[in-house]
Order: sequence, then structure tokens, then C-alpha cells
Amino acid sequence: MYKGVIFDLDGTLSNTLDSISLSGNLALESIGMASYEKDAYRYFVGDGAKELVRRMLINNGDTECSCFEELITAYRKTFAEHADYNVTVYDGMKETLAELKSKGLKLAVLSNKPHAQTLEVVHKLYGEGTFDVIRGNVPEIKRKPAPDGALLISKELLIEPCELVYVGDTCVDMKTGKSAGMFTVGVLWGFRDRKELEDNKADAIISHPHELLDLITDALLR
Repeated sequence: MYKGVIFDLDGTLSNTLDSISLSGNLALESIGMASYEKDAYRYFVGDGAKELVRRMLINNGDTECSCFEELITAYRKTFAEHADYNVTVYDGMKETLAELKSKGLKLAVLSNKPHAQTLEVVHKLYGEGTFDVIRGNVPEIKRKPAPDGALLISKELLIEPCELVYVGDTCVDMKTGKSAGMFTVGVLWGFRDRKELEDNKADAIISHPHELLDLITDALLR
């Protein structure tokens, strides 16, 4: 029986691809590097800003990441300016969250986005009362796919890991949930595809938020 759900943010709760790609391209252009098509960022994101910048550099030919400090500084500046650019909620997500709460489940967010920006995005899109715990990336806690953040949320919610569902759109999320001992649900409306979720042993794969409600409702009735 599941008692709570932990959600990834980018590509799961919110479509942030426009803001990330715009910020990334502006940063690249500011240091004289070529920009990318928006879809390229689907495979750059997921492991935090530093890894995003490394992937941007490597794919630009800077395999040694010699421009890392210059680009990470530029990216942090452009992202601070455009973090909310065209950020949207996925269709059906607000209604699904409301239904889960009405059934008594605890809700949480775990993101590799910096903590302050995670709070800002979640509160702007969903308000301040939707989630019981919100955690972004902080220096003292290992970022996903390490299970540390997910396990900390488990303790904060007073729910055992095996009673939690972990929902995300990438291999990073599936690895996080698996290593934390949680039931993993991969979503197809995010940044990656079914094969990546299957290869990383998602326990279930869904194509619409309402399917999460059905999955958890069925489990509650068993």
C-alpha cells in the first residue's frame, strides 16, 4: 500500500525545456560558442547545472571542458534571468495531484535544480500548499541518482521507502527510485523516451498523469 509520491520536477511536473534551452543558448552565444536546437537539451538535462554545462561544451567540441568556469558563470546568469520563460504545467497534473491528496497521500518534489529555484518554480506553478516536502539540490546532499535526497524525504514524511512511489522522466529518476527501494514510475510526457525508462527498469510507464492516479488507486484497493 502506497502512502506517498515523490515527483521529479523538470520534465515530470513542469515543462521547463524552453527556459533551459533559451538560457543555455544565450550563455553559449555570450562566450562565442554555437547554440543548439531545443530538442538537444532533452539529453543535456537531468543531472544538475554543472553536468548540463559539461554536456553543452563536449557537444560543442570542447571535450576537455576548458571553458567550464566561463560557461557555468554565464549559464547561471542567463538562467536566473529566464528561469520562468514559458514554463508550463503538464496537462492533467494539477487535477491528479488534487486527487492524490484527497486520498490521503503525501506529496513531495525532488529535483537536481538548485533548491531556491526548485522552490520558486514549484510555488509559482502549484502554490505553497500542494507538496508536503520540496527538495532541490544543495551541496550537503548528494544529487540524484544517489538515493540520499529520496531517503531523506522518506524520513521527513515518516513513510518507509517501500511505501513510496517515485515518479520521473529520465534514467536518473529510475536509478534514484530503484536505489532508494521505491516503486518507480516513468513518464512519457517528459524529456526522454520509453526505451530509456525500460532500460532502467521502471516498474511502470505511463503516458498521462491520470494513469498515475489509476495505478495508485488500484494499489490502494488491493
